[in-house]
Amino acid sequence: MPYLTPTTTGQSSTDVRLGFGIPGFAHPLVAPAEWAELTRPATPLHWVVLNVARGPGARPDPHCLAAVGRLRNAGVRVLGHVDATYGARSFGEIVSDAHRFLDWYQVDGFLLDRCPTERVALPEIRRTVTTLRALVDDAYIVLGHGTHPYPGYAESAEQLVTFTGPWSDYRWSQVAEWTAEYPPQKFCHFVHGMPRGHLEEALRIARWQGAGTIYFTDRTDRGGLTDPWETMPGYWDEIVSRIGPGVSE
Repeated sequence: MPYLTPTTTGQSSTDVRLGFGIPGFAHPLVAPAEWAELTRPATPLHWVVLNVARGPGARPDPHCLAAVGRLRNAGVRVLGHVDATYGARSFGEIVSDAHRFLDWYQVDGFLLDRCPTERVALPEIRRTVTTLRALVDDAYIVLGHGTHPYPGYAESAEQLVTFTGPWSDYRWSQVAEWTAEYPPQKFCHFVHGMPRGHLEEALRIARWQGAGTIYFTDRTDRGGLTDPWETMPGYWDEIVSRIGPGVSE
């Protein structure tokens, strides 16, 4: 196989129950069908990220507020998108974003996107996460590294995004050996540019690599000019049927 497989985890790869983490659709006025689809019963959603304008925006948005309200009424966890800019943003800027997400949208936690991966940055991320947890009861924290970070990050958050990128990289990707010490609920993979014909292969990679949360799309970033996460994949119904409730793994 072109990817390494965990061997010491206490849970067999075939027992992984996959669900979706939604990286953040376009504004509800631009993508109303996508936001409405997320409230469909029996969709295996772990969480949805709200990204108003590369963060909470400058003021409360009534359309986003309505979309979040529908998700919360459906029992879906909503996370505010906070950009760490690989450690370049200040602690104060990050906490300010978090406060606005809470004040305006009552989010359940945060995706700390573009999170650093190096060991030297870990103490500052721990400080940030501790502060975010103090703001929200039972805060759900996801660190959006996009690749495997220094192992110590795993103790700081509910989940780590350990792959973000195109299908051409994902199909040959390798999993870090230390991830075998954690259950699949700890890891998330975001894959774009993935054709429908490779859906089963991609699901198999996710399970063998021990990722419990996924988002696959056939949309592409077109050389970084577009956001592949802003709309749903053309095979959304198919992937929901493959990993939804009652599906045997």
